[in-house]
Amino acid sequence: MRRSGFIVSLCGLVLGVVTPTLGQSPAQRGSEAATPAASDPDDPVKALVGRLELEKYKATVKGLTQFGDRRQGTDRNRAAIDWIDAQLKSYGCPTERLDYEYQPNPPNTAGRGGGRGGRGNTPPGGGTFKGARARTGVNTDPMAQPDEAIRAINMQPTTPGLRQMVFCTKVGSTHPEEMYIVGGHMDGHGWGQAANDDGSGTALVMELARVLSMSDVQTERTIRFALWNNEETGSQSARAYIAQRGPRQGKEDPPGSGRYPEPKWLGMIQHDMMMFDHGAPRADGTVSREQRPEADVNIEFQSNSKMVAESQKLAWLVKAANEKYATDYPAQVGPHMTNTDSGPFIDLIAAISLRENERGTQIGAGWDPQWHQPTDVFATYYDKDFLLGLNAAQTTLGAIGTLTGAKIKTP
Repeated sequence: MRRSGFIVSLCGLVLGVVTPTLGQSPAQRGSEAATPAASDPDDPVKALVGRLELEKYKATVKGLTQFGDRRQGTDRNRAAIDWIDAQLKSYGCPTERLDYEYQPNPPNTAGRGGGRGGRGNTPPGGGTFKGARARTGVNTDPMAQPDEAIRAINMQPTTPGLRQMVFCTKVGSTHPEEMYIVGGHMDGHGWGQAANDDGSGTALVMELARVLSMSDVQTERTIRFALWNNEETGSQSARAYIAQRGPRQGKEDPPGSGRYPEPKWLGMIQHDMMMFDHGAPRADGTVSREQRPEADVNIEFQSNSKMVAESQKLAWLVKAANEKYATDYPAQVGPHMTNTDSGPFIDLIAAISLRENERGTQIGAGWDPQWHQPTDVFATYYDKDFLLGLNAAQTTLGAIGTLTGAKIKTP
């Protein structure tokens, strides 16, 4: 049993928000997990969570992998953006693109974007790892990819210049001037298919866009579904988004129209690597092939950010949503968020990240041997891995549906 009335009540007190309660009835987790989420007519958010499907999530991840690792600055990256754009439009979610220039720094001087920290074999928070760990880093050897077809897709090198990111928007019915951002990054590298990093997060965001863009769904506040580019080089598209669109927040355009091209940002929820929580490396550096029974969704905020209080409140609200809406895996909250696209937002608004392991310790210590490797391909993962990603989608949809006042319109 994963519910705690005390935790949920504390969350409500800390947040002080006027939204439907995230508390639960005394029902046992086991009985709820066996009941379809759509069976509760009094909870429209639960009904919406019930519209998420494992097979659709898997299909979206697989669709992204047809473009290989989707490395920024390549034709495969641009083709993937076009495909994402077309999928979002097919869901009824109107799309836009943001243009920006990317000129890489000289070798060995580029900083890792997203948060405060480093990369490679050094923990993002600095220092060295102790105890069981495995080597981490970015594969740059094309011959390390044994699949000739995948290797061929990934052969074109990156070049500097114009970049794009795509996003779509669900406009709020009563507060279109206020908005939550839900994000994942669509680029990858390492000579695989970037299935987990970050096809899993991109597919999650696309699935939320699909469900919340259905014709019978209404939200009081606006939701933006952002598929960032250039995350692997320092979150350049997230930074460009802030620079270009931040100053436009909350401005009605044209005046009197009731339209807000860039509503005021209320919070940002990022999703990066959602599917692989198989435990710590063994003494020889290998990791179990099976998803561990203790697998969970990590919800992270940054403890030394200017918006730490607001971010922590958002994190605990998402945790409570997991308690209420996720069917299989629990969530835990941690204070160290780094190396992803929520990083550029941390001193501006409430910003959190959902992921499979703690980035600053577990992933950096080799808990995910597919990280930036040729093995990050669709065929590597099993249904329990995809189910962990689906549970993260249930968690965020539960939270964002509550925060935006999502409802299902009756005929």
